[in-house]
Amino acid sequence: MYSDRSIEVTDLTVAYRDKPVLWDIDLNVPSGLLMAIVGPNGAGKTTLIKAMLGLVRAAAGQTLIYGKPYAEQRRLVGYVPQRGSVDWDFPSSVLDVVMMGRYGALGWIRRPGRRERELAFAALDKVKMRDFADRQISQLSGGQQQRVFLARALVQDAQIYFMDEPFQGVDATTERAIVTLLQELRAAGKTVIVVHHDLQTVPEYFDWVTLLNVRKIASGPVNDVFTEENLRLAYGGRVSFLSRANGSAPETLAS
Repeated sequence: MYSDRSIEVTDLTVAYRDKPVLWDIDLNVPSGLLMAIVGPNGAGKTTLIKAMLGLVRAAAGQTLIYGKPYAEQRRLVGYVPQRGSVDWDFPSSVLDVVMMGRYGALGWIRRPGRRERELAFAALDKVKMRDFADRQISQLSGGQQQRVFLARALVQDAQIYFMDEPFQGVDATTERAIVTLLQELRAAGKTVIVVHHDLQTVPEYFDWVTLLNVRKIASGPVNDVFTEENLRLAYGGRVSFLSRANGSAPETLAS
């Protein structure tokens, strides 16, 4: 099922004011999978994907995308940041925001044309937001804003997608729509990396998982590494479990 490595992270360390946020991370991600990054607050989940994308400076280590540095493979990568990190008051329509996803292919000199509009509308159709194309992005609900940013990533036609907490603050209908979209991307051979917080849905939504708490605890197929032992190592014993028919599986995260 899994072919070549889409992402190779070697000895990655990130520190803020001499305090390690990520320490000596090695990670190999095969192509064509849905991978969750999970861990407690402060584990470095967002920092990990930002470091892979060169958005934060690494103290050591490197990230390769299909064997080359990210700077050389930028057009192959789509990124959906956390909603809370976006200035939603910026005066742009939904259609304008989605077409921004084509700038990497167009360059900053060429202006978007009919082809870009067609691709943008097709992406909005996929996330069921076409009827909102002329709406100001600031007028949308949180779930609708998240769908628009997913559409912006889709028009890039990337091979690898990084998504930081895409389910945060969305309703059940939007969450199901996002899951369906992620599964369609995987079926098309794309690699999708998702920072995720809901342990209960990991086995249902994902086929690969990386458990993180400053250091990498484990990474691999969900059935192999999403275990009680690894979760206790990641969360410091603050995870409770309920037995399922197929054995022990994580159910709730205690505060």
